[in-house]
Amino acid sequence: TRHLSEGCRSRKKRLAEVPIEFVRALNELGLSNASSLYGNPLTGGVSSDIWCIETEKGFVCAKRALAKLRVAADWYAPVERNLFEARWLQVAHKALAGCAPELLGQHPELGVLVMQYLDPVHYRLWKQELLAGNADAHTANAMGQVLSKIHSYAAKNSQLAREFPTDKIFFEIRLAPYLLATAERHPKLAHALEALVLQTQNNAKTLVHGDVSPKNILLRQQGPVLLDAECATWSDPAFDLAFCLNHLLLKCLWTPSSSSDFLHCFEVLTNSYLPSVGWELPTDLEARAARLLPGLLLARVDGKSPVEYVTEAHQREHVRRVASALLIKPASHLHEIANAWAKDLNT
Repeated sequence: TRHLSEGCRSRKKRLAEVPIEFVRALNELGLSNASSLYGNPLTGGVSSDIWCIETEKGFVCAKRALAKLRVAADWYAPVERNLFEARWLQVAHKALAGCAPELLGQHPELGVLVMQYLDPVHYRLWKQELLAGNADAHTANAMGQVLSKIHSYAAKNSQLAREFPTDKIFFEIRLAPYLLATAERHPKLAHALEALVLQTQNNAKTLVHGDVSPKNILLRQQGPVLLDAECATWSDPAFDLAFCLNHLLLKCLWTPSSSSDFLHCFEVLTNSYLPSVGWELPTDLEARAARLLPGLLLARVDGKSPVEYVTEAHQREHVRRVASALLIKPASHLHEIANAWAKDLNT
């Protein structure tokens, strides 16, 4: 989904009438008493209807999960994921206050999640910063710390696993459309990609966000803010780490002039995250992330959710060439992935 505060930049902007499901949800959650509400729909997301809504107490952001995602391929996902996103928000705040929007309410029957409005005057979208070539090492360092603090907190509170019985949702919205769909396109790599699914399922150690992407990360002076935890599940933390690092590699194709800075951020984020791993050996987690990362790379050109900015044939071939080699001969360390990526970029 897009930056949750986009579309509410000004009260002067013409507001549209909000769908009745959102009105009813806000009323029954005690967040409004109005019979009709007005706001702006946020376009661009594939998994939810999202509205910025003006209430009697100010703007809020509300989202409702879609059963069929807005992508070219047939991609369906259970709508109850909305409830688990609400639970993730609560856990994240306990782990590190302010690292996610404040949860204002969740309506299980209607599948509507309501959270605080984040004013874009004070928050910048990391994806847009990277597009502009602003690959800031301080941001990468802070992101590694935020991720490790959430993982560490949850790993120490293993009873949380019972609150996230979401294996099926995670499989349907992440593992199948990314790794298994890619395996269908690459029969010679199918065994390796299927093994990554099993690796992820067999190393459930903490609460995973599932979509740690620059499009879901807002930047502010106090540190990054994570959005859109629809994929939240009790699973392998290596997935979150690899998922985020994957985007730093792919941004080299989007803004080539900043490739060295993106690769430096890759190194900084890795070195920020791994020393804080206390629930298992950091080397074990890194090895799983290093095996998973090439599969995620390949998935972003040949899975059900290709990144929109890898448009040239030579770019896609670069991804396929590097990812295929690393799937056939896996690396144990993340810097090996970055080195292979950089070497192929320069040839």
